[in-house]
Amino acid sequence: MFLENTVNHTEQFGWIEVICGSMFSGKTEELIRRLKRAQFAKQKVEIFKPAIDVRYDDEKVVSHDANEIRSTPVPSSSNIRILASDCDVVGIDEAQFFDDQIVAVCNDLANRGIRVIVAGLDMDFKGNPFGPMPALMATAEYVTKVHAVCTRTGNLAHYSHRTAASEELVLLGETQEYEPLSRAAYYKAIQEEKIKKAQQNNNGK
Repeated sequence: MFLENTVNHTEQFGWIEVICGSMFSGKTEELIRRLKRAQFAKQKVEIFKPAIDVRYDDEKVVSHDANEIRSTPVPSSSNIRILASDCDVVGIDEAQFFDDQIVAVCNDLANRGIRVIVAGLDMDFKGNPFGPMPALMATAEYVTKVHAVCTRTGNLAHYSHRTAASEELVLLGETQEYEPLSRAAYYKAIQEEKIKKAQQNNNGK
């Protein structure tokens, strides 16, 4: 069970917390909750997100249920290292979209005594580990895996099934493009799509 710590000024080093899961699992909601608690405690907080994520707002981190917090969009992880000086807490949303240097950046910040809270998708729409997230989870002191509810079975979901016809790895979307599925529902959906594709190919011959 994750025990939420506060900044410990008696130690030189900070730490890394990772919040991961599928789409619609409440990752950003949990990130915002922890950051707002830190702000309420008068800690200096900086929040960053990838510049490509403009689904809800150009500058704010916004959860699916419209909870929001001010943030700084950055084009690469190296910008975070520069902008996060003199902070107590650094929050990073949608970490899967950052370059692999994000791991070194988070470790550098933690080594400088900063509490680093990272949220991101642990798997892409194909069910593979997403970008730098596995390395972030491995180096973090605390990992919280949150779950959505499967839209087909009502069970816990940890797969982000893409319903849109696109093979691009990065496709920013919402409920029109993705649905959270349990393991059983995800693999059933994948098999159904394979059969449908095979039938379309046969009909096209």
